Amino acid sequence: MRKILPDKKIQGTLKCPICGRRLSLFEDKSLFCDGAKRHCYDVSSSGYVNLMPPGHADGGDSKAAVAARKRFLGKDYYRVAAEALADTVNEYTPCGGMVIDAGCGEGYYTSAIAQRGFFTAGIDISKHAADAAAKRASASGIEHGFYAVGSVYSLPFFDGSADTVVNVFAPCAEEEFCRVLKNGGRLIVVYAGREHLMGLKRAIYDSVRENDGREDMPEGMRLVEEKDVIFEICVESKEDLFDLFAMTPYYWKTSKEDSEKLNSIDRLKTTVHMIIAVYEKTEE
Repeated sequence: MRKILPDKKIQGTLKCPICGRRLSLFEDKSLFCDGAKRHCYDVSSSGYVNLMPPGHADGGDSKAAVAARKRFLGKDYYRVAAEALADTVNEYTPCGGMVIDAGCGEGYYTSAIAQRGFFTAGIDISKHAADAAAKRASASGIEHGFYAVGSVYSLPFFDGSADTVVNVFAPCAEEEFCRVLKNGGRLIVVYAGREHLMGLKRAIYDSVRENDGREDMPEGMRLVEEKDVIFEICVESKEDLFDLFAMTPYYWKTSKEDSEKLNSIDRLKTTVHMIIAVYEKTEE
């Protein structure tokens, strides 16, 4: 499998997380900064780079959680959502533009965007997610990509680097996203709608209610568009059902007694309801 590496366009936007100097690829093995201390970051065998500051503890999704997400999304249950997001990026991003997926997870949505011809950079605080995202991109034949371990609150890019920032079911760091966006650039936030996974919730809980809205939505950017993506899926196996459950916040909040109700279910129909909100960074 070919290792995915950052091309010159993406390299030109990368900054050292320690000293803030420009990063460049050396012999397809490492990223070096041009500062006096020449900080070095090795490219992994799959192609991702760890750009978290030294001494930072591992965070984000565990290896098992990433594996569950990879299995479930790999069966394209959410293909409608991925295509809707890619269509939105295509509508608002100039041809050949640069897109940062902030909180990219295992790269399912990142790859859908990259396949439209955009230069894509996926950032996730989980090294397991960054590794899976790089492997997915390579297996998909994507040529213009970059994947790194990093925080959405401190992205390893210079100011005004990106045409679009995508934020899918991840913390929305508005100030940081505005910093890396060009003037007029777009922030595309994807989050759960009112009816999202109601079928799953009804299978687990005796009493359910609609999902609340997000509390961390941008306040200083102009809302351009907001649209609902609603469709039905039928989860075809117990393994897929447990993988879906593991992807949700309910996995950590549900009692053992309620979680075990899924053992008696082999197939499940549920609504998928996502909201795609597009914001614009206005001239400063």
